[in-house]
Amino acid sequence: MLRNGELARRIEQDGLSGVTANPSTFAIALASGDYDADVHRLARAGYGTDDIYEKLLVGDVQEACDLLAEAHRASGRIDGYVSLEVSPHLAHDAVGTMREARRFRDLVDRPNLLIKVPATKAGFLAIEQLVYEGLSVNVTLLFSLPAYEAVMEAYVSALERRSAERRSVEDVRSVASFFLSRIDRLVDQLLLQRDRPTEERAASATLRGRAAVASAKMAYRSFRRTFSGERWERLAVKGARVQRPLWASTSTKDPSYRDVVYVEALIGLDTVTTMPQQTARAFADHGQVIENAVEQAVEQAARTIHDLSDAGIDLHCVAWQLEHEGIKQFIDAFDRAHRQLEEKRQQAVTTPAAA
Repeated sequence: MLRNGELARRIEQDGLSGVTANPSTFAIALASGDYDADVHRLARAGYGTDDIYEKLLVGDVQEACDLLAEAHRASGRIDGYVSLEVSPHLAHDAVGTMREARRFRDLVDRPNLLIKVPATKAGFLAIEQLVYEGLSVNVTLLFSLPAYEAVMEAYVSALERRSAERRSVEDVRSVASFFLSRIDRLVDQLLLQRDRPTEERAASATLRGRAAVASAKMAYRSFRRTFSGERWERLAVKGARVQRPLWASTSTKDPSYRDVVYVEALIGLDTVTTMPQQTARAFADHGQVIENAVEQAVEQAARTIHDLSDAGIDLHCVAWQLEHEGIKQFIDAFDRAHRQLEEKRQQAVTTPAAA
């Protein structure tokens, strides 16, 4: 998208206001050969695999940040961000996460950079400290309301610490990324296991495809409660911005579901929606904009959560499994990208230079 001008076009014509990078998309781009010339040049210059990976990634993020710089300025520094995540191997290492986050902040050196940190137990510690230090953070791999509430508490506490020391709270930004389709995929599987052939109306028939949106609506209700009231207002009057909920994993995994269901159902104030390209195209083609949809049918969402519990679905266990599966998927993609890079680097240094 950087090379062929598509990213610039989408920003200028479609109003795209943010981009996220992750190991999975980077591995796909490497396999396509898009980076072969760069890898060859850097390998010939003597750089190792880790250094090449970092140079390619940081260079792309800087370029994307520059393309979004005007959107960042025009929105009052609310939009126009590019997310770059720390190594997934550090997901359970708070100190390592903070060290790499600071290093990426310095390497990219752009005001519209978000550092992605997973919402693990170690991540909670890193998130609060990094926000306290003034880094803007994208919290990833959120699957449950308790984890989301812990992330919001970490963010507010960090701002309070800054305020108590008379440090600015105006320039700190954060989003909390709630992953959607992965919830439904796992919950739907669990519901099918609980069906009985003799039942006229099986649990899977009544509850399939409802867990993710219901969980997100409950999360948004908690968001509205957290970022209102006396505690928050003390920060807001000093210029603090809310930590916006971000809806991630919005491509449907079940082909029987409407392909834009996670986009349409969760449109609302102070929210961010990320979409892979196929979902963005689908929404542009036939998506419906429902004003403040995220605050509609909230009581029904609460009943869905209750009904799932009655059906034997423990959403805390679901979240635990999805968190660890998500980290493993990112680690696998990260390692796959590094293996591809090492192969390309070896080919570059062993192939005789052209005369």
